[in-house]
Amino acid sequence: MTTVDRDMERRWDVFHRWQPYGLLGVGAVLSVPTAELMPGTAERIAVAVLVVVALVLQLWWGRAVRTHRGPDATSAAYYTVRWAIGFALTWLNPIFAFYVSTGYFDVNERIPDRRWRRVGLVACSVPVAGAQAGGLPFHGGAGWLLFAGLLMANNVLLTLVAHFYELEDSLSRARAESITQLESANAALQQALDENAALHAQLLVQAREAGIADERRRLAAEIHDTLAQGLTGIIAQLQVVANTPDPAVARTHVDRASDLARHSLGEARRSVQNLAPVALAHDGLPRALRKTIDQWAERADVRAEFILTGAAEHLHAEVSATLLRITQEALANVSKHADASRVVTTLSFMGDEVTLDVRDDGRGFDPMAVPERTGTGGFGLDGMRARAARMAGSLTVEAEPGYGTAVSARVPLVRHDR
Repeated sequence: MTTVDRDMERRWDVFHRWQPYGLLGVGAVLSVPTAELMPGTAERIAVAVLVVVALVLQLWWGRAVRTHRGPDATSAAYYTVRWAIGFALTWLNPIFAFYVSTGYFDVNERIPDRRWRRVGLVACSVPVAGAQAGGLPFHGGAGWLLFAGLLMANNVLLTLVAHFYELEDSLSRARAESITQLESANAALQQALDENAALHAQLLVQAREAGIADERRRLAAEIHDTLAQGLTGIIAQLQVVANTPDPAVARTHVDRASDLARHSLGEARRSVQNLAPVALAHDGLPRALRKTIDQWAERADVRAEFILTGAAEHLHAEVSATLLRITQEALANVSKHADASRVVTTLSFMGDEVTLDVRDDGRGFDPMAVPERTGTGGFGLDGMRARAARMAGSLTVEAEPGYGTAVSARVPLVRHDR
């Protein structure tokens, strides 16, 4: 129930409680200047006694109504006794029809059965029509005819008022049901929004944890493939130095150990750099890719080219970082496995997506012969596929032994939030 409904119900309760006092008071006050309608002293005393009885009845009902709510047998008995007192007062003085008309206002709150409500309204209309016709009893046929016409007119009006009241009541109930349904729908919607917000937060946490796990697996693979192998080579070279008496041979192996150490140091620096795309700190993706490719070409002693097609746009940081890291992974694979003499990297802006192609003329391989490392996603092809998938993109590899390799990544074009 809304605040407006509760306020309206409170006002109706106040009206139903006090309107019988008010109408009884109106009848009592107006009965004084109309005392000539009661020529006998006995009639005046009877009116005074009935007014007192009606007041006592109202005081009793004012206390009784606190202990129960709604129409029941007690409220119906109160309605009947009040009507009888009002009928008697109206018989003695027509002005007390005001008090009888109280039954028009609270019949639904006092009589539980709908059919008896109609009887109660008709009963109230009898003394009201009698008062309108000049007062009961009538002397002559004309008075009775006038009374019959007024009684019929009153009941027609009552029927129309009751009909419109029932329509309004049904509309009110329908509105209340609609409001209840809307409140339930709003509650369900709010619950769904809360659940979606919690799910979104959970997905963000999971994505962050997955990214951390990916970086850990990538670093583990790079440490194994570069640093660990480099350290193993250094140890092997130093063992040769320790076991040979020839200074020239020892010198050669020391030089090899030094080369391996420098190479391992470079790999360690590259791994640290890949923890975060520092190349994107001050440059957009095309320029960062060009610098990365040039540095790789100088280090690997391989001819490398960078081609930009389409109008370059300022991409979202995550999209730029993903494409940069895929490029680094692809170039690292070329260094390790391809034995290539030329690499071409192409970045293409095409409508609603961005594509990255890294092609080399190396030895190639058979993609079907490479085992899938499902769920690793930390390095190599698996790592690149995982990175593209997190951006709702895809990565394909085309390779054939002796004819080089082509790695192609496609991701949605998500612009940077300015």
